Amino acid sequence: MSLYDIPLRTLTGEPASLADYRGKALLVVNVASKCGLTPQYSGLERLQQRYGDRGFHVLGFPSNQFAGQEPGTAEEIATFCSATYGVSFPLFEKTDVNGADRHPLYAELTGTEDADGAAGDVQWNFEKFLIDADGRVAGRFRPRTEPEAEELVTAIEAALPA
Repeated sequence: MSLYDIPLRTLTGEPASLADYRGKALLVVNVASKCGLTPQYSGLERLQQRYGDRGFHVLGFPSNQFAGQEPGTAEEIATFCSATYGVSFPLFEKTDVNGADRHPLYAELTGTEDADGAAGDVQWNFEKFLIDADGRVAGRFRPRTEPEAEELVTAIEAALPA
């Protein structure tokens, strides 16, 4: 199964899929509004602004699986992200990234190794998966990797469509 074939839902409940972004480089991030890493929204938005016109999209997947740090409704999440961080990138419905109810997208993504060769469960909020323009996972960056860290920016630039 291709990542493009996995059904998704937007934060407003509309059907979607990564096929909507075919040919683009994507950064899939599990996000949360009440986490010590929440300020990463600012860096994610700057990446969206910096590379959006070059075929790149940040895609946010709120998850409440880590210490209940995303307790809000879809409307509360949208308002918080927009008002607090000026988020313009797409957000999807609240998603389980680990466990028995892990979303199929994350079932595929978590098989990807990070820079240390470790695969498996998402460690915490703001873990990042880079998907290249051909729909292949091009990198996995753990939660403490800042969005504008050199290794992530270099990987994004390499994944951008030609």
